[in-house]
Amino acid sequence: MKYLTDQMLIEVYHRAVDLQLDPDFIELLNTEIKRRNIGHTQVVSA
Repeated sequence: MKYLTDQMLIEVYHRAVDLQLDPDFIELLNTEIKRRNIGHTQVVSA
């Protein structure tokens, strides 16, 4: 996760949700988004 930029992380998160990937993987991405303090508006607008 540390090699992903914030923008890449958001894109991966959206792609994982769209593809309905494993919920545990999506939660891992969500946890990283929260850890980096990426605001909700940044995640929604990406």
